[in-house]
Amino acid sequence: MKNNKKGDSNSEGFKAVNYMREVRDRISKDIQDMSFEEIMAYFKKRRMDASKGNV
Repeated sequence: MKNNKKGDSNSEGFKAVNYMREVRDRISKDIQDMSFEEIMAYFKKRRMDASKGNV
């Protein structure tokens, strides 16, 4: 079995780490000025949207 290293053709597509950092940063920016109750509502809405395929 061959290990994928940076630069391999298999690793040129989707970058999971970069994607997760972008999502984390977007969520952090969205919730930075929210109260605890607003944050809970935000994640509840996101969970509902995700279950409907609206992510």
